[in-house]
Amino acid sequence: MLEVGLKGHQEMTVTDQFTAKTMGSGVMDVFATPAMLALMEKTAFMSVAEHLNEGCGTVGTRVEIEHVASSPIGMKITCDSELTAIEGRKLVFKVEAYDSKGLIGKGTHERFIIESEKFQEKTNRKLEQ
Repeated sequence: MLEVGLKGHQEMTVTDQFTAKTMGSGVMDVFATPAMLALMEKTAFMSVAEHLNEGCGTVGTRVEIEHVASSPIGMKITCDSELTAIEGRKLVFKVEAYDSKGLIGKGTHERFIIESEKFQEKTNRKLEQ
């Protein structure tokens, strides 16, 4: 059952594939903002996945984040999420990312509960138009 207060946690290590240079979001060999965003979305998504009805999932619809510190290749990154609001099918999360030296990113993320098969079919119909 979904409840405000549900928490999520994910970890990863910065490798070359997650740098700004490789991801095309900059020229530095540092943890890319798009990679941090993906980790935040994954953390929120995974935190509620087992609490949804059979055949349901969530899709990301809104993100507001700050990337406040850089992290080098080889550093471990952790991400925590907390479900702060349930508004019908809309879920609102607080997300924070850390490296071993402290906070590197924070913000909010919204996801909507969807019926997975129906959502995919509707999306695929775009190809027929």
